[in-house]
Amino acid sequence: MLITLFAPVNTHLLEVAGVQDALFEANCKAESRQPYRVRLVTEHGTPLESASGLVVIPDAGIAQATERSDTLIVVGPYGVPRPPSEPVVRWMREQAPQARRYGSTCTGAFLLADAGLLSGRRVTTHWQYADRLALAHPDVEVEPDRIFVRDGPVFSSAGVSAAIDLAFSLIEEDHGRALALWVARRLVVFLKRPGGQSQFSSALTAQSEATSPLDRVRLHILESPRARLDLNTLAEMAGTSPRNLSRLCQARLGVSAASYVELTRVDIARRLLEESDAPIKAIAFAAGFGSTTTLRRAFLRRIGVTPLQYRLRFQTTAGDSAREDESAAILS
Repeated sequence: MLITLFAPVNTHLLEVAGVQDALFEANCKAESRQPYRVRLVTEHGTPLESASGLVVIPDAGIAQATERSDTLIVVGPYGVPRPPSEPVVRWMREQAPQARRYGSTCTGAFLLADAGLLSGRRVTTHWQYADRLALAHPDVEVEPDRIFVRDGPVFSSAGVSAAIDLAFSLIEEDHGRALALWVARRLVVFLKRPGGQSQFSSALTAQSEATSPLDRVRLHILESPRARLDLNTLAEMAGTSPRNLSRLCQARLGVSAASYVELTRVDIARRLLEESDAPIKAIAFAAGFGSTTTLRRAFLRRIGVTPLQYRLRFQTTAGDSAREDESAAILS
């Protein structure tokens, strides 16, 4: 079963290595089944320097990679890729329709979209660049919070390490859940991680200056999450009408004022969970939720995991406070 990985210059090495290691483990376990044969392809077939500086030797260039693939995976580079060259576009347009399935990891979605291979499809990409993909390709339905999206024969995964999630999904499709779970255990990662990309993104970006009514509102929410933050109060603080503020929020932020308040409070709580040993009850108060129950509901709604689950996975401070706080978190 030929799996072709196309890697552009400046690629994230994990997106290549993660997929290859997962498929390698599947081959080791499923000895009697159809093995995966992975082919790494670059435009010219020359050594490829990854974004981190490590050099990768590809199996072929696009001129030699003419064999039909079972699965075509277009890997993303660091940041938003430049539009692919005409030879690469022609090669992808030849390979993709012949494959049983095709798709992308991370910002590889931009390359497939530039080649016209994602038109009318639902896709995801790295959360940081999802808006840019949607703006550049209005014919593509971008789902920014998804780890993995499948739309017919087309698949796409979120940023960097989500390429491993993609590999598990393909293994499960080909050989069943038992083998995919075995591979996940071998690599010591989740078979299907909880939550979406929101758990890794930051809702607190672009808040350094307050030059417009909406900017002032955003900064006020960030600096005073425990304050009264209903629409009328925020509009009065910004010196505008509630109706105008509501319109600005929808137009520039894509959400209502109430949703933005909750998103900001969730992100404040998220950072406190990552960077402090404070009890969850104290974090709920500091972030403006008032109770652990309200905090828990917001986390489940916005991120898909509880505050305790988030802390256990992403806390960066030393100590055992996360485990000690488990009893208190039953109410969170």
